[in-house]
Amino acid sequence: MKKITKRRALILLSIGMFVIATSQILSHFFQLPDFAKGSFIGIGIGLLLTSLIFGNFKTVRN
Repeated sequence: MKKITKRRALILLSIGMFVIATSQILSHFFQLPDFAKGSFIGIGIGLLLTSLIFGNFKTVRN
């Protein structure tokens, strides 16, 4: 699989964190089934890992 740009990796990272946070907030105020909670958490973790593994986070070395 090819590398994704740093901008897209950061977008995926922020979307993943937003999905996890939203699922936690919704489960606090509403009764969500276990399948929905697990799906939201799994999608969020998947997005986070995808951005970290395939992201292009190279730093400049002197």
